Amino acid sequence: MIRIEDLRGVALTAANAHSFVPRVTLGAAEVDATVIDLMAEVKSEGSVALRRHALAFDGVEVHDIRVSAAALKGALSGLEKPVKAALEESIRRVRAASEDAVPQSTTTTYNAGGTVTTRYVPVDRAGVYVPGGKAVYPSSVVMNVVAAQAAGVPDIVLVSPPQQEFGGLPHPTILAAAELLGVSEVYAMGGASAIAALAWGVRDLGLEPVSVITGPGNRYVAAAKRVVRGQVGIDSEAGPTEIGILADDTAHPEFIAADLVSQAEHDELASAVLMTTSRELASRVEAALTRQVALTHHSERVATSLRGEQSAILVVDTLDQAVDLANALAAEHLEIMVESPDDVVPAIRHAGAIFVGDYTPVSAGDYLAGSNHVLPTAGGARFTSGLSPLTFLRSQQVVEYDKAALGQVADSIVALAQAENLPAHGDAVTTRFLEPDEL
Repeated sequence: MIRIEDLRGVALTAANAHSFVPRVTLGAAEVDATVIDLMAEVKSEGSVALRRHALAFDGVEVHDIRVSAAALKGALSGLEKPVKAALEESIRRVRAASEDAVPQSTTTTYNAGGTVTTRYVPVDRAGVYVPGGKAVYPSSVVMNVVAAQAAGVPDIVLVSPPQQEFGGLPHPTILAAAELLGVSEVYAMGGASAIAALAWGVRDLGLEPVSVITGPGNRYVAAAKRVVRGQVGIDSEAGPTEIGILADDTAHPEFIAADLVSQAEHDELASAVLMTTSRELASRVEAALTRQVALTHHSERVATSLRGEQSAILVVDTLDQAVDLANALAAEHLEIMVESPDDVVPAIRHAGAIFVGDYTPVSAGDYLAGSNHVLPTAGGARFTSGLSPLTFLRSQQVVEYDKAALGQVADSIVALAQAENLPAHGDAVTTRFLEPDEL
């Protein structure tokens, strides 16, 4: 079901831990070539290419790529009451945490009359990608849109793949979530084509380019985001989902197995990794997985994920070694199930989000914990953060000096300008202190 690698006795350190963590191997070059061709077609042909791609990849003949206001309202009116209530509560919780995460402007004063103010300005327009395919993700609508709204983005556009079952529209639950959040510009498009449309715009649809693109997707979406990075900002090149669990012998094997299964049901390429100091726990988790996988709805998909090269149970000698593995893995989601989590959590430097204790499953973060579930994958947590209002904000510094304050630093500016062989930089300062007849 899932392989167990016994690393006890191995000289595992922070320096070499990366060589022991499992990763999925993808044909990146082939994916990139396909993506570049598809995006070029969208850039040159606009909606004609989008319709052709929808037919080829989604099996749908799309007539109206932009979703009508009537369709959005109809989707919300048809939403089941328990689902609507759950989405409203998720919005409330995510909004509270998002608004608390918005940084405040600061002003630093140098001498009298010299200030530097750092302020945070939202982008003008954000594009949100919501996947289709194997699952339905209204929760991703919430995570992306609420973070953008908390940042103050005035214009938000949402794209999601067309569904044959729904007449070429995105899934109605996704449309209902968009309507619930007040997003009125929604398009039925998916994959690399949708990323191209967001980045470059589609004139014949009236779709204007965005400044930032966020949201999870498959490896083609991730590759497309990589292509347009620089043209627009992106959150990360998120690929197949990941869960890492760091556990000792006090952890509950059934809980661990359930959490591994919950992430594996996303995709055959999903990564599920347990790092533990207990060989007995590893065996008990393996047995629990055998039972649970047989009973779960997407058992075939889950089994494929758990058997894949990207999933494993790693047994090590010490908790410190387990921490080294966790930091090397830099998982999208990392659960900590140990006797003394306060001793472990501070040592975790690389993870998209950390879930502490037996009763904080990743599923809580996916929906209602209040945290954001759009997180970096494939080791991206080593250098980038999960989605937040900061994704949609740019820091700007406003500098204001009067003559007296500039005079305090004039000589130092001239000295540095001369040291860099840029004397005109110094002249731009000294000119301001010349008498009128010296100009």
